[in-house]
Amino acid sequence: MAYVITEHCTKDEKCVEVCPVDCIHPRKEEEEEFAEVSQLFIHPADCIDCGACVPVCEANAVFPLDDVPAEFKAAIEANAQYYA
Repeated sequence: MAYVITEHCTKDEKCVEVCPVDCIHPRKEEEEEFAEVSQLFIHPADCIDCGACVPVCEANAVFPLDDVPAEFKAAIEANAQYYA
């Protein structure tokens, strides 16, 4: 897992648009669970660590794994569980 999306995610999908490997889900137009989840998630194995998602996130919800603030550490497990 290279990057993690935290609970500050607004689901605006700007990160989805710039991801070169399509590893951020769910997508509003393609996946029914979009309405059911409170945030987007980065696939831990498919992410290529490019960082393209970070600067487009206006909510500052995306962090490199090693830089996830302490108050958002639960997001690491939430991202992994989404793809389990």
